[in-house]
Amino acid sequence: MELSQIIPHIEVLIFASEKPLTAADILELINNAFGFMEERATSEQIDAALEGIREKYSAEFYPFEVKQSGGGWQFLTKAAFHPTIAQLNGDKFLKRLSTAALETLSIIAYKQPITKGEIEAIRGVNSDYSIQKLLEKELIVISGRNDHMPGRPLCYATSQNFMDYFGINSSEDLPKIKEVLADQIVEATVVKPEDFTDWPVAETTQESSAADEPTPVIAPEDVNELDAPAGESDENTPPPADA
Repeated sequence: MELSQIIPHIEVLIFASEKPLTAADILELINNAFGFMEERATSEQIDAALEGIREKYSAEFYPFEVKQSGGGWQFLTKAAFHPTIAQLNGDKFLKRLSTAALETLSIIAYKQPITKGEIEAIRGVNSDYSIQKLLEKELIVISGRNDHMPGRPLCYATSQNFMDYFGINSSEDLPKIKEVLADQIVEATVVKPEDFTDWPVAETTQESSAADEPTPVIAPEDVNELDAPAGESDENTPPPADA
């Protein structure tokens, strides 16, 4: 079977599917569509066709692309056109998760499967409301129970919708915490002289220089001359009283 025959059928399958399609799903659907033919498509042909489709729609003049996201292949609009699409979705598109919900979702994503008690032990607050909202938005699912804890509490994990929403294929694609911390550059604090005074640095330097100069010494015999008003002589100055 030629790739030129397969590619258009793969494109329409990805376009029409309500969920991401894996390569295995596409292989089965293609072979069912061409069931009357003796030659069947192989997984290698499907992989090659998908790579060709991905390269085709990565061209700049296409407003959408074919990407492997949410565990399978799907058509996605390119980021540059998201503001345009937002007009169609209105308020629903603009809604964001609360800080509490994001904290809870992050803990579940990195610690899954995890119980509500374990989530609350990490956050330090009750998480009933956040978990309920995440379940309603189908970003998390109940994955089972923890048989090793008293009462066998429910365990929570991220859903397929979570992977689809964030454009990842599995929890292994989440950024590693070490990588996130490594990207945060810690810069040294630069200490400047003006941070410790309200005066400009130049003026402060001049004052310091003046302060360092020796104070002139006035002899006792010069006191009367300095204290006398202008135009008067020492003769008008009364003699000091006898001790």
